[in-house]
Amino acid sequence: MLSDHLCAISWRARPRSFVSLMTLYESNYIRLGWLVPDLRRLTGSLMSTVPGEPPLELAVVEQCRYTTTLAMSYLFDDSAGWLREPELEVRVYHDARLAEARGTAADPAHPHLRRIAADLPREHGRRWSCNMLLNKWLEYCAGSGHRFALPKS
Repeated sequence: MLSDHLCAISWRARPRSFVSLMTLYESNYIRLGWLVPDLRRLTGSLMSTVPGEPPLELAVVEQCRYTTTLAMSYLFDDSAGWLREPELEVRVYHDARLAEARGTAADPAHPHLRRIAADLPREHGRRWSCNMLLNKWLEYCAGSGHRFALPKS
């Protein structure tokens, strides 16, 4: 398993600088690889279930030669059907080996997530905040045992 401690420049050293943001994207890519062994082979929608945790869904939104855009969400059973939170969009840059959190749904439905979103800086620091969310979430998901099995080729 690859470890992100080998990233050349620590994103912790100078938060919100361009270099630290790119290092954070690199760390996101490595951590996403903990959940999905071969990111280029992703197709459709995959589900990971772990006892005591909400199901985790990873869906391919767009696939191009050098990039894949994913939607990543927990699924919560709601009276109206499945509620997807936090509906995070992730762009994977395969050749550069980077993963960028591009955003979340405008207004999270879950009250706790709505409070967290309200406390985030609006535009300044939005990329940083969103990618820190992805980075910590990927670490949590991997630590909880989430994995996505790809179909055999």
